[in-house]
Amino acid sequence: MATDPTMLNLNEYLTAMLSLPGIPGNEAPVRDMLARVWSPFVDEVSSSRLGSLHAIKHGGGAEPRRRVMVTAHMDGVGMMVTEIIDGFIRFTDVGSLDARVLPGQEVTVHGRRDVPGVIVDPGERLLPADLDGRAAPMRYLFIDTGLTPDALTAAVQVGDPISYALQPLALDGDWLLGHTLDNRASLAAISICLEQLRDVPHDWDVWCVATVQEETTHAGAMTSAYTIQPDMAIVLDVTYGRTGENHDPSTFPLGEGPTLGIGPNIHPVLHQRFKRLAGDLEIPYQIEVLPGNSLTDAHALQVVAGGIPCMVIGIPLLNMHTPVEVAAVKDIQQTGYLVARWIEALGKNIVEPLLAEEPA
Repeated sequence: MATDPTMLNLNEYLTAMLSLPGIPGNEAPVRDMLARVWSPFVDEVSSSRLGSLHAIKHGGGAEPRRRVMVTAHMDGVGMMVTEIIDGFIRFTDVGSLDARVLPGQEVTVHGRRDVPGVIVDPGERLLPADLDGRAAPMRYLFIDTGLTPDALTAAVQVGDPISYALQPLALDGDWLLGHTLDNRASLAAISICLEQLRDVPHDWDVWCVATVQEETTHAGAMTSAYTIQPDMAIVLDVTYGRTGENHDPSTFPLGEGPTLGIGPNIHPVLHQRFKRLAGDLEIPYQIEVLPGNSLTDAHALQVVAGGIPCMVIGIPLLNMHTPVEVAAVKDIQQTGYLVARWIEALGKNIVEPLLAEEPA
């Protein structure tokens, strides 16, 4: 499958975005960058009251035009200061973090100024005996900034957000490592989609939305969908990558194409039509069974107002919710290209029957 070349330098763009903080409720740095990147490709850019980014590219169909919402969340898991004791910071997670990977990680505490620090484990001899050598739970970890107690309390306060400080790294095989590829990989795919659509006529209005707070509340997706009232929603997110001999059916190899979700959160006609389109375009894809809550914004979007038909597309990701997430650049590119071709076909012959068909 040969996709059209893009003007965006995807590696440079993702590296810049992965270097930004953006834990739930504090997504402004990512939103500001996306607004700059998306503006040349769309007609209007705005923000919701909760901080989600809305970018609309008008279609050419007859009024009233139908609306497709293409969405990915821009928040990433992180931490928050809970206590400052004798010059050290206690913290909790925002989103779901695995405490086993935290000791030794470099972080940035976003206080009155940005303060660098490192997460420290007090050592096995100083931990409760009943842990019996197991990894220390988060409540026993702390952040050392090197500041004196007075200097630390002058710079940091309870409630300040904390983000990973590990810089992105390009790996051999055209893979990329970074701490917030969940879900900035999908935001990059939307950017590719918009670039592909720059000079392409399409009938429907396209609303690209970078949502806030997916990792905690899905509030961004719910409120934006209520405002936009789309006729369908395409939710882009990451899914679990496959490593070594782990062939769990809920994991997927990197570099073999995006996943097309199927399950209660996904409209069955959308799933079938996306499979058909990917096959016609010779875009490789993998089927992801999502038998309940998809753990994506689709879970919230689907039940907004009178209900919104949703499709979930996943980008395989290794080491999810850690500082060293890894994705294949090719999967990101193929995802953006597939969604662009879907939008181009809307109103012609590919999905108009969806609005008249009953779910299977």
